[in-house]
Amino acid sequence: MYQRIRDLREDKDLSQTQMAKILAMSQTGYSKYETGENDVPTSILIKLALFHETSVDYILGLTNEKKPYPLK
Repeated sequence: MYQRIRDLREDKDLSQTQMAKILAMSQTGYSKYETGENDVPTSILIKLALFHETSVDYILGLTNEKKPYPLK
């Protein structure tokens, strides 16, 4: 999961600082998600999935399909 979070960020050419700002958190806090030092809260997983236009399942490694599910 942590590598996918990093890969998605890098695919958009964003720094950790920029991604942290989008998520309204500190760069240090975000960095700990990418390294696996801290677990990613559900609310952040949802924000990441919506921002990167993918699914939480993709971020968690449950599927290799990047395409998001249709929204309700």
